[in-house]
Amino acid sequence: MKVVVIGGVAGGASAAARIRRLDEEAEIIMLERGDYVSFSNCSLPYYLSGTVASSSALIMMTPQAFLSRHNIQVRVNSEAIEILRDEKCVVVQEKDGKTYKESYDKLVLAPGANPVVPRSIQGAGNKNVFTVRNVDDICRLKEYVDTTGAKNLVVAGGGFVGIEIAENFVDAGLNVSLVEGADQIMGPFDYDMVQILHKEMMDKGIKLYLSSMVTAITETSVKAKKGEQELEIPADAVVLSIGVAPETTLAVKAGLEVGARRGIKVNHNYQTNDPDIYAVGDAVETFGRMNRQYGILALAGPAQREARAAADHICGKYHNNKGYIGSSCLRVFEQNAACTGMNEKMAKQAGIPYDIAYVLPPDKVGIMPDSHYMAFKLIFEVPTGRILGAQAIGKGDVTRRIDVIATMITMGGTLEDLKELELCYSPVYGTAKDVVNMAALVGLNVLYDRIRQVHVDQVRGLVESGAYIIDVREKNEYEAGHLKNAINIPLSEFRGRINEVPKDIPVYLHCRTGQRSYYALCQLLGNGYRNAYNVSGSFLGISLYEYFNDQAEGREPIVTAYNFK
Repeated sequence: MKVVVIGGVAGGASAAARIRRLDEEAEIIMLERGDYVSFSNCSLPYYLSGTVASSSALIMMTPQAFLSRHNIQVRVNSEAIEILRDEKCVVVQEKDGKTYKESYDKLVLAPGANPVVPRSIQGAGNKNVFTVRNVDDICRLKEYVDTTGAKNLVVAGGGFVGIEIAENFVDAGLNVSLVEGADQIMGPFDYDMVQILHKEMMDKGIKLYLSSMVTAITETSVKAKKGEQELEIPADAVVLSIGVAPETTLAVKAGLEVGARRGIKVNHNYQTNDPDIYAVGDAVETFGRMNRQYGILALAGPAQREARAAADHICGKYHNNKGYIGSSCLRVFEQNAACTGMNEKMAKQAGIPYDIAYVLPPDKVGIMPDSHYMAFKLIFEVPTGRILGAQAIGKGDVTRRIDVIATMITMGGTLEDLKELELCYSPVYGTAKDVVNMAALVGLNVLYDRIRQVHVDQVRGLVESGAYIIDVREKNEYEAGHLKNAINIPLSEFRGRINEVPKDIPVYLHCRTGQRSYYALCQLLGNGYRNAYNVSGSFLGISLYEYFNDQAEGREPIVTAYNFK
């Protein structure tokens, strides 16, 4: 059997190596149009700050290593320009322009995706404008900044790559601005959660221009538009990180089908409509387990699983394709962020009835010197309690918590399952009732109508309308900063002052994170009150949610002082 693989990064390299492990006799040829194969794509931004010391460290495997270790022939600077399906061969163009035909029994397409560069942006082709997809791209960007002495950098796009580039250039000492067309960065996170990341980036000196579209780029600035407002942002260099589009040119030319999202259409074995041609990675449309629709997911982990599945099928093995749930993480300076499954936007779009549990417990026992809050949002289906997704942001180990939720989703877990989940515990790693267990308990209280809650995004409206809000923190906490119209009845005095709480109007309770106010709510419920609500996230959550927009818009705060601890 002769297998030709087009594309030598995550998907292509993984498929080739897996085929070799299953079939020692197969002839395997990998074609890569660039200079390198098997490089660490996700590590590229960290070369800008020196976290990755040299560009050579980004390269995981050389053509010589592929040949000696796996007996796989790798041809770099060799671009597949046409697939002749009737002849079962690929037309290859070398760097010097010469072409030749390479036959195949099975063909694997892993061409990846290309950066989106909108034609509407004037000056997008200027020498000070860059995109980042490979080692050559990141080296050109760093060399330009180093040799020109650039001080002002603008990143267009607030996704994973854009944020990582912005962070690393701040670490390298540049003045960084980020322009994003949506009203938030990081689309996989909900608006309420991402305010923590907005605050972190602003605190670290990055100027965020949200709901803003880049219109033109000059040698010294970026011009953008926010509504009717015209912006001009100083820029010695510009990185366009607006998004990527599946590379389907070769597939379309060969008559292979594409799907509704313009990615290569594949079946459960990653075969195209030509059964001898497979496709994996960023260029394909794969099944979304959560919304039951096909979509495009540009993540390395799923790409490697797809490559393994395609290789298995080529070699006569089969697998159970459960689709993807979409798990991802990133670091934003001192904050770690991770998410999995559905966010609220996705659940609404899919028409799934849902509710949320939003908690801010400590990531480890509070007396530990490096204990910090962890903002954790759990989304679950109503009335089944099926876990749909989660998001976590904090200075601690958010990825471990989100990995737990990803596992629960994969196994079809519910809030009851998560409540009973037994996890490792030590004061230096977590709490006896872990963050995820706490979220499950809150979720069950909501699901079973034990409590009613309002979310942090509703609090401004309550304050401005003069709602009856009770702050159950202690007096010194209240005096250090509180909601402007909140009444202070500390939990330590609550039982003795319960008659002060009215029964004829809605009452909203909060503390620092929601736990003490829950205790107060239970006291009210036990004394016949049916008009009380708990504010999920409480004062810490309110402060984190309100702060960025207060500063960015110059609006009047609803608190006398913020609390971020």
